Amino acid sequence: MMRSAPTAAMALALSAFAFGGVASAQTAAPAPAAAAAPAVPAGTPAGDAIVATVNGTPIRASEVAIAEEDIGPGLPQVQGEARREYVLSFLTDMTLLAKAAEAQKLDQTADFKMRMDYSRTKALMEALMSAEAKKAVTEEAKKATYDEFVKASKPETEVRARHILVDTEAKAKEIAAKAKAGEDFAKLAKENSKDSAEDGGDLGYFTKEQMVPEFADAAFKLEKGQISDPVKSQFGWHVIKLEDKRTKPVPTYDQVSDQIDQYLIRKAQGDLVTKLRAEAKIERATPPAGATPAAPAAAAPAATPAPAAK
Repeated sequence: MMRSAPTAAMALALSAFAFGGVASAQTAAPAPAAAAAPAVPAGTPAGDAIVATVNGTPIRASEVAIAEEDIGPGLPQVQGEARREYVLSFLTDMTLLAKAAEAQKLDQTADFKMRMDYSRTKALMEALMSAEAKKAVTEEAKKATYDEFVKASKPETEVRARHILVDTEAKAKEIAAKAKAGEDFAKLAKENSKDSAEDGGDLGYFTKEQMVPEFADAAFKLEKGQISDPVKSQFGWHVIKLEDKRTKPVPTYDQVSDQIDQYLIRKAQGDLVTKLRAEAKIERATPPAGATPAAPAAAAPAATPAPAAK
């Protein structure tokens, strides 16, 4: 789910405070016994436990999950309990700020109502797109898509090669002569190459289109075990050894399963948008010449909370 810029800004503004607290806790005196969990009010959905209260306002497990999805891309690289504590700190501060805004009656302004209307429309769109994604990804659809991919795949040759890259033609000729005389190519690569030296010059398997033309042309002309004369490219001078040549294997179903998921989701969502557009009556007003559309009032950036007193 995409998050708005104000939400992202707030998450970043609160991050130092949230993790500062975590860091301080690591060096602080032993924490007192944990307080009892807040009582669950009547009417709370089963399984949606209250994980904290802020001046009596409950924060539920479902809200933690939604917040993590919302601010996830901007979260520090932490997992487990530290990640949960980060999200909970964000929700705590957000609740405090929201209640302070209500006290100032900011929820009654025209700007707030306009933003709420937009947020509702966006949330409905995201809910529908999410539902379409869930419907689209079935094992049957995935298998059918994979079978179509296999049928449409054309045989393609790929090679596996090693190379040694140096700056001058003279050095390349010297290395090529040693390699053709029987010296170990991988050892020569480790000693001399500017690229892939740690792997003995091994480039793995590649198709012709994956390399620059001069290199690809030379590599694909070689026979298995053959070593090239020096080849000039934009990167320098190459000496190439062909290790293998084969027809590129079709990826297995498991290897492309995730890509198929994404394809089916994008296709289903795209088809839905196209269908709705085709069925809709869309009219756009033409603004008067020279008129500039009124922009909503800019949201004030969230201030970074002061660190707790030591």
